[in-house]
Amino acid sequence: MLSEKVEKALNAQINAEFWSAYLYLSMSADAMQKGYKGIANWFSIQFQEEQAHAQIFVNYVLSRGGKVTLAPIAAVKTEWASSLEMFQDTLQHEQKVTSLIDELCHIAMAEKDFATSNMLNWFVTEQVEEEDNARTIIDQLKMVEGNSVGLYMIDKELAARTYTVPAPLTNSAQ
Repeated sequence: MLSEKVEKALNAQINAEFWSAYLYLSMSADAMQKGYKGIANWFSIQFQEEQAHAQIFVNYVLSRGGKVTLAPIAAVKTEWASSLEMFQDTLQHEQKVTSLIDELCHIAMAEKDFATSNMLNWFVTEQVEEEDNARTIIDQLKMVEGNSVGLYMIDKELAARTYTVPAPLTNSAQ
């Protein structure tokens, strides 16, 4: 059974994950509008991943006998000056999400909720990967800044990204 404090924090994280999905959908649309199909694909995959993250939290709250309380999703930015700006915003956002996951870990530990602490370990690892991916793409975009052929190659590389169902959902009804 979840404590009221843990349940409230998990519900806030569900909303944050849906907001993240909304942000990445907006980035995908902006990239597509500007002709960057590969970058649009990368953000479309991010959109799907964030929805999956929200579903993982929903499934977890329900499995522990808690109540899922969905909240309105706040508006997101809809336009970026460059691909580099998109990925810089992505890194900044993922760092914020990392701080939210860290805070969830602190709450779970303080409440002595070891099951929730254990579940959150997957997200801690996921956030390290998310931040690293954003940094790598930022570094690549900085290397080719002002070089349209380089940007074309990065866009082409990002077009190859495919969605993989996160491990915590592979054995669930989704």
